[in-house]
Amino acid sequence: MTFFTVKNRSNILSKFEYRNVARRMVLKTTLLPLCFLFSACSASAPQQNPFSPNQSITVTELARFNDIPWGADFLDSDTLLVTLKSGKLATINLETGKIHYIEGLPGVVNVGQGGLLDVAVLDTTAPDHQTKEAPPFWIYFTYSATASNSLTTALGRAKLDKDRLVEWETLFIADTHSDATVHFGSRIAFDDNKHLYISIGDRGARDSAQDRSNHAGSIIRLNLDGSVPKDNPFYNDLNARAEIWSYGHRNPQGLFFDKRTQTLWSNEHGPRGGDEINKILKGENYGWPVVSYGKEYWSFSAVGEGTQKKGMEDAKKVFIPSIAPSDLLIYHGRLFSDWNDDIISTALALRHINRLRLNENDDEAQQEQRYLRNLDERFRSITQAPDSSLIVTTDSGKVLRLTP
Repeated sequence: MTFFTVKNRSNILSKFEYRNVARRMVLKTTLLPLCFLFSACSASAPQQNPFSPNQSITVTELARFNDIPWGADFLDSDTLLVTLKSGKLATINLETGKIHYIEGLPGVVNVGQGGLLDVAVLDTTAPDHQTKEAPPFWIYFTYSATASNSLTTALGRAKLDKDRLVEWETLFIADTHSDATVHFGSRIAFDDNKHLYISIGDRGARDSAQDRSNHAGSIIRLNLDGSVPKDNPFYNDLNARAEIWSYGHRNPQGLFFDKRTQTLWSNEHGPRGGDEINKILKGENYGWPVVSYGKEYWSFSAVGEGTQKKGMEDAKKVFIPSIAPSDLLIYHGRLFSDWNDDIISTALALRHINRLRLNENDDEAQQEQRYLRNLDERFRSITQAPDSSLIVTTDSGKVLRLTP
């Protein structure tokens, strides 16, 4: 059974709020986290270090926006940078709760699933980057933009000077040939070798994900300045885009590079059923739309030729029914110490925080747990704070801190 505590910054609740919280806490204590295929309740799966049956989580509201806080990253231990889907950028002082808005963003197309998407701060003074560059740091953004009379996903970077972005550079504009307003992706991840990765959806044109002559339905690998690394898998292929690292993706919104294991992970939205968590390998094809566990929205017929095919990578976890995963990380920290090395995803449709443990070979999901379902929030993004707490955002506009 999972228990929760809900706090606000003043720790003072009105009678109305107190009654609501009390009702929610009663509901929480009566809900067991669901156990699905390959979950901790599976009798057939080997269980090593099983999940704790009683995980207490404290939820603290840090800020609230009249917008969707789509992505977040830390400028320093007390300052959170947040992108708002409508095209605004804000900082939150986590000690005071004060919000400041940042000027200097380019034009962002806020339509459908597009808008101002992810943000990632590159601390070039950190030891793993081995550079002598001093602050301000480069801040990277993905966002929806227009290109050649179509809509697409773009990548840019800038530095922060007080309350304004300066030295803006547009680094990459995806060639997707679509005016659809869905499946833009997009998250950002850095590895330890001065590369960045961004995820791009199929833009609503399924077959594009198997067509390497465009960027749709792919994960892109670039140098930090936007140039193309010469060791990319299709760098010398005249029939493919050199920026592509992997392809055959539907709408990968979560992206995380685990520096401990030097592996790249993604989660992506399937159609009706068939959301996936994938270990991203160089040059591999992840199958969409040829293989899928999903069903058509307009019927219950299967999508594609089947669930597996030679030459196409299998997902490490498939969610049926869909949870609509929007972000993920692999946790390494002291606060949730029994979560270490587990994959933590946000879920939009099924409204929870998803915790998944794979076996030692990363080829089978052994245990799964679902948290915060009774908050009834569409959880959009997740970030690990310097103190190893978790920061999540919701489509209702909330920025929340999770602690044990």
